[in-house]
Amino acid sequence: MNDESKKTQQAVALSFDGISAPKITATGKDLVADEIIAIAKSAGIHIHQDPHLSEFLQLLELGEEIPKELYLLIAELIAFVYMLDGKFPEQWSNLHQKIVAQA
Repeated sequence: MNDESKKTQQAVALSFDGISAPKITATGKDLVADEIIAIAKSAGIHIHQDPHLSEFLQLLELGEEIPKELYLLIAELIAFVYMLDGKFPEQWSNLHQKIVAQA
């Protein structure tokens, strides 16, 4: 048995209402983690794999907001997911025209 097969599968789900800090909505290991991931995939939710972040977030309680120390990292992940979904801030509309106009 190698080290890879000994690793515990972990999953943490966050919710973000756009106003307050993201909150922990689900955590789990092994079979529960598999179920969290399966539900997320079936709902079309993007999944970010980061074992270190997941391990840290596993320490938080359900409903707890992420700590301020993680705001920047989580904000970058949320922004990236928004972009993957084709959502951009209103100020970005016609950004390509602004860039061409300045060239």
